[in-house]
Amino acid sequence: MALAMYRKYRPQVFEDILGQAHIVEILKNAARENKLAQAYLFHGPRGSGKTTMARLIAKIANCETRARDPNFRATGEPCNRCRPCIEINAGHALDVIEIDAASNRGIDEIRDLKEGLRLFPTSYPFKVIIIDETHQLTKDAFNALLKTLEEPPAHAILILATTEYEKVPATIISRTQKFHFRKIPLSAMIEKLSTIAKKEKFSVTAEALELIAASAEGSLRDAESLLDQLAALTKKVDLAAVERTIGKVGFRRTATLAEYILNNNLPAALEYIELINEEGHNVVDLVRELIHYFRRALTLNANPNLAELFHEQITDAELTLLKNHSQLIDPRKHTVLIRALIRAYTETRYSPFASIPLEVALVECLRPPEARRD
Repeated sequence: MALAMYRKYRPQVFEDILGQAHIVEILKNAARENKLAQAYLFHGPRGSGKTTMARLIAKIANCETRARDPNFRATGEPCNRCRPCIEINAGHALDVIEIDAASNRGIDEIRDLKEGLRLFPTSYPFKVIIIDETHQLTKDAFNALLKTLEEPPAHAILILATTEYEKVPATIISRTQKFHFRKIPLSAMIEKLSTIAKKEKFSVTAEALELIAASAEGSLRDAESLLDQLAALTKKVDLAAVERTIGKVGFRRTATLAEYILNNNLPAALEYIELINEEGHNVVDLVRELIHYFRRALTLNANPNLAELFHEQITDAELTLLKNHSQLIDPRKHTVLIRALIRAYTETRYSPFASIPLEVALVECLRPPEARRD
């Protein structure tokens, strides 16, 4: 069975981690000085590299090359050639235990974990415990974990990972070193996907890469999984193939409809919605993307400096188009439009007639004043 792309191309050294330079710098310095902490809390959106970073710490702690070669240790990286590194990469390391708190969330599981931690590692210097989706532990399980986090055995490293930081008790948070993972920037994601496509020897257009990356919403794992799915479908991945697979409307279609709306061209906007509907695209997704588009255009109109932040989320060409559209924004008029689109989105999600709430919202907002009743 073929290995999934997100596993095959998982970063093996700190330098390969995307979008988390602020964390990489700290952990590499700790690795150089042999000052790894015994308890970490990684929190942030899905697919941002939390588990990957945890496995890198496990390799750093147990890498035999680092232990015997001070010059190599100064790089702050694992060697990926010694026995512990190879076993951890393959997922066969007995002293690196990964637990999914979604299915092992009770006090009994945590008690078993504590008992296991008291035992010395079987073959490595350190026993590393990685608890994923930590926020799903029960209250009793969190309480059982407190003492271990406060005074872990000298041979143990505990790494907690969560997508919902606010659900982790403060008593747990205060006993760990905390690192916030950010969404992966769009440009970095596109570059990584392009590299994977070249290594896997299949063709993918720039427009398709942009939509794959954008649809992943900052999750590199989601983007790689979608690319894997598309590569199994065709050896030439284009924009149409991506749209058919995910049912999402790309940036260009959203921008085209936004331009009709900004120019107050109601007939063209309604015709375009009908075209998108007939092609089988997800109208709910279209409304959501339209809301995001106008939100960006409105805020960019109010504060042009936001372009620097948006550059991490969209491509250069898309940002240029967005800037042009932001010049057409009438804050009073288009604030009303955004509110109408939000209502349309709520109605569209539950309506058997998906496009009607959107069409009604546009008719109400774009029709000439003389055509409106008092």
